[in-house]
Amino acid sequence: MKKKFGLLVTLALTASLALTACGNGGGAGTAASGGASGGEKKKIALIMRQNVGTFSAQYINGVKTEVEKNGGELTVFNADTDLAKMASNLDAAINQHFDGILIDHGTAEALQQGTQKAVDKKIPVVLFDTDISIPGVPTVAQDDQKLAELSLEKLAADGGGKGNIVKIWVAGFAPMEKRQITYEAFQKKYPDIKEIAAFGSATNNTALDTQSQMEAILKKYPNKGDITAVWASWDEFAKGATRAIQQAGRTEIKVYSIDLSDEDLQMIQEANSPWAATAAVDPSNIGRLQAETVFKKIKGEQVPDLVNLNPVLVKQEDLPKDKKVTMADLPQYVKDWGK
Repeated sequence: MKKKFGLLVTLALTASLALTACGNGGGAGTAASGGASGGEKKKIALIMRQNVGTFSAQYINGVKTEVEKNGGELTVFNADTDLAKMASNLDAAINQHFDGILIDHGTAEALQQGTQKAVDKKIPVVLFDTDISIPGVPTVAQDDQKLAELSLEKLAADGGGKGNIVKIWVAGFAPMEKRQITYEAFQKKYPDIKEIAAFGSATNNTALDTQSQMEAILKKYPNKGDITAVWASWDEFAKGATRAIQQAGRTEIKVYSIDLSDEDLQMIQEANSPWAATAAVDPSNIGRLQAETVFKKIKGEQVPDLVNLNPVLVKQEDLPKDKKVTMADLPQYVKDWGK
């Protein structure tokens, strides 16, 4: 789940600098030297609602890697959570005659008109976690309802179908709304699992803000057993909740989440970490597939309107105790990761 979204800044040629550049506003990509042979480099715009956390950094790196592979040039427009700014960034990309446009975490209300304008101008558009529906505009999706189901079922299994939980969720994002549908079904399925608190907001400091809010919840419910688990619908929420629980010494409270990054893995593997499991799709693979799809569109190839990726549950118990792992290591420990 988690990202929200311009001044242009040159993207560096390393993943770490990509995060820094994009976090400061828009980013102008550097032309790649490899990839497609001959001809003018294709200009690709990535229109982001926000760029927060390591999930976004890995997603951007996946986009950038695939664009470079195809000899393209990437520009990232970050709207810093402002949908009006995101719509303006989309218009700017259209007016600057980009060859392809990628949209991340947009809404139909803000971007439907701009996306249709791009289609009318024959600019291929590919969506990720965006609720726009226009024929010929493909969507790369990670099955948000399945992500929620995997994480919630693990929560229920670990708690024996009982307990008091805190939900961290925010409205207004297409993936979040889909995850909420599954959560509502989960509540009906497990009536002995009670939601005692719910909060969540997407900001430019989501993890830190979530930590502060979770600290307040822990003070309201100070006794062991008051809270069984936390369901965090985005890994930025999970980071904040995990840190608050650790600092309060309340690690009997387990955290179940959606999305995964290298930073998340480090936290999950910490000694006595309350972060028990997360359901995820490799963010770099999402970015790679989205960029691959736009290049297919540019070349005039037929692509399906929906490109689905299969989510996987990553459990703390599956990870090694004797060494730290990264996303690149996960296929050794988690079946079907990255497939």
